[in-house]
Amino acid sequence: MTAAAEPAATFPAFSPATEARFATARQVADAVLFEGYVLYPYRASAAKNRLRWQFGVLVPPAWSAGCEEHEFQHTECLMEPRRDAVLAAEVRFLHTQRRTVQRSTADGDWETVRELRLEDRILVPWDEGVEERVALGAPVAELNGDGVSFPFSRPAREDTEPVHDSAGRTVGRLVRRREEISGVVRLSTAELEGPYRTLRLTAVIENTSRWVPPPGGERDAALPYSLVASHLLLCLDAGAFLSMTDPPEWARGAVAACRNLHTWPVLAGEEGRGDLVLSSPIILEDHPAIAPESPGALYDATEIDEILALRTAALTDEEKREARGTDARAAAVIELADTMPPEVLERLHGAVRGLREITGDATGEPTGDWGRAGVPRPETPWWDPGGDTSVDPSRDHVMVGGRPVSAGSRVVLRPGLRRTDAQDVFLHGHTAQVEAVLHDVDGVVHIAVTVEGDPGADIRREQGRFLYFQPDEVEPLEDA
Repeated sequence: MTAAAEPAATFPAFSPATEARFATARQVADAVLFEGYVLYPYRASAAKNRLRWQFGVLVPPAWSAGCEEHEFQHTECLMEPRRDAVLAAEVRFLHTQRRTVQRSTADGDWETVRELRLEDRILVPWDEGVEERVALGAPVAELNGDGVSFPFSRPAREDTEPVHDSAGRTVGRLVRRREEISGVVRLSTAELEGPYRTLRLTAVIENTSRWVPPPGGERDAALPYSLVASHLLLCLDAGAFLSMTDPPEWARGAVAACRNLHTWPVLAGEEGRGDLVLSSPIILEDHPAIAPESPGALYDATEIDEILALRTAALTDEEKREARGTDARAAAVIELADTMPPEVLERLHGAVRGLREITGDATGEPTGDWGRAGVPRPETPWWDPGGDTSVDPSRDHVMVGGRPVSAGSRVVLRPGLRRTDAQDVFLHGHTAQVEAVLHDVDGVVHIAVTVEGDPGADIRREQGRFLYFQPDEVEPLEDA
């Protein structure tokens, strides 16, 4: 067995094939590692950037007892290794690095300050994240039963970086400090009963740091001793893992019995291969991938890239100065937004992931999936107004209070209090013209209307943008 707990230069030598497989998974794993690292508007002073590290934080054991975060992640998944297979694993996390800002004084000393203003940036205190990974591997045969443990540690460290102004004079410095952290990775397997040689793999990542919180200590004090955004990559050099979200029928019971705590494993890499697993604190689907349109890391997947890029480019010069001084990654986002070519921004507007032809060719025969063996052709497309004559929103009607209501009818709106849209309640008592009567797949009737007196009614009608009410929320007018 092999293991390493030092920087990348001393990692155990994975085979070229295994290293290449890990490389295919690291792009998505990097997105997990830095998700939420710094959020729009990318300034340390922004409220959303004052609570850091939302995902996969493994805190010291002495801190986990009184908080909602945990000191471990527990992964279980199924695999079918071939004879003499080797399991390679890579634990990845961020090590919090606390940065303080100091200004040089007239007597040659240093003074800690809340900010240091330069021409192009405003430097402020900030917690940076240093990438760490622990690489390990073992023959699958050695993992049976109690398995093996791989302890690792990272030493405390302090560095300083001089800060120069535009004239090259030293005006301050950045002091960065990391605290000592330690952990352990435990791997074990158990063979399942049945006709197939299937193993349940258990992988546990645990923070074993001995830090003890001071009385009344807050979460911020525990972060330098935590493993942040922790996740696990697994690779079999011979064999395959089973999908935990879509397993074969014979394995569904065994998959349901697996315990996954504070993490979830999915197949990684290309579709059609099962030799890679990413176990992540963020729930993903099998074979996750970065959108090819993505221009670069924006660290804020709760936003839409197009909107985020436009809003970032629209920040004021002063806001951009603070963002550049917050973090090097934030500075890169500002640069990306400011220099993004129009054609790249246009790609973010939308993309079609796949097309399937369902119309006929010149002979009238279906050319899409419907024409393949075993795939029946539907009697009526869903939903094609030209093919389904049983539904016609422009002519259908519904009985309300014993009177038919259809397109062209005039009604008084009586929205019920059960509706959650306050704007509908404001329309109570207004008159409206019915534009269509629609039936959804659940058999519920919806009445599309435009409000009389609305200056934008013609535009709404032209664009097909109506307000929708149910039959018990309208009252037919006598003159209808």
